[in-house]
Amino acid sequence: MHKEIVLVALGGNAILKESEFGTVTQQFANTRHALEGVVEVVKHGARLVLTHGNGPQVGNLLIRVEAARDRAYDVPLGVCVAQSQGEMGYMIGQSLQNHLELQGLYREVVTVLTQVVVAKDDPSMLHPTKPIGPFYQEDQARKLQAQGLTLVEDSGRGFRRVVPSPYPLSVVESPVIRALVSLGIIVIAAGGGGMPVYVEPDGRYEGVDGVVDKDLASAILATEVGAQRMVILTGVDKVFLDFRKPTARAVDQLTASEARGHLRDGQFPPGSMGPKILAAVEFIERGGEAVIITSAESFAAAWNRDGGTWIVRG
Repeated sequence: MHKEIVLVALGGNAILKESEFGTVTQQFANTRHALEGVVEVVKHGARLVLTHGNGPQVGNLLIRVEAARDRAYDVPLGVCVAQSQGEMGYMIGQSLQNHLELQGLYREVVTVLTQVVVAKDDPSMLHPTKPIGPFYQEDQARKLQAQGLTLVEDSGRGFRRVVPSPYPLSVVESPVIRALVSLGIIVIAAGGGGMPVYVEPDGRYEGVDGVVDKDLASAILATEVGAQRMVILTGVDKVFLDFRKPTARAVDQLTASEARGHLRDGQFPPGSMGPKILAAVEFIERGGEAVIITSAESFAAAWNRDGGTWIVRG
């Protein structure tokens, strides 16, 4: 059996689509569809780690928190991330188990709630910029600001809460995840980038009220579990240069140095493809062999070199 370790990062919007209300039934249906290509990786005998985004799901959790204010205990953002990891791990795990069963493949699947270490003095701690959760009217925003939360006006659409988004340094549960993977168990981990924590001088972990970029955390985890390849599933089949311009062109392959150069030149904005390209480059620079960026629909073809964008060494 081929023992290659592959990490696949699922986008949160592949599970809760913007055009849908996002019922649990809809999310299960979307999850089953998004995992069809993942089964092909398992068929090839690879050992698998799955990560996932959680932006829409955490946004919904925060809406519930606000609606229940003064009626139920408050739930900090880090705990909301943990809740979404459990919720989505259940959906992804069960959906993947059912896919494998129908294909006659027997593999255990487990979800590991994951903490990600960040620096206590990360610059984002003092300058939160990551928007999360619902939009608020000005009077609602003032009340939340009085409670110590940071909100900013967002493009005329209302006010949104902004939180730190510190850079991930390591994954606390990496040794456990690697041990599980070595036994052939499929692991779902680092959901939503993981719960950010910093380490006190005496070794204790303390939570951070922020969010970690899912793709950057996935790249760290891929390195720490010894993955050879990483797959980032997003909303487009391939990476584009000059995206949404008359000169736009799809890219079949980039070397890590070429990708870093395009990133430096502003080809990949921070709010869209930028973190995915940075994650791919950093994974390869730390020893990874290749990264595939594509959509869930094109995953199977891209895996066989018939689609997607490959980022390779060089």
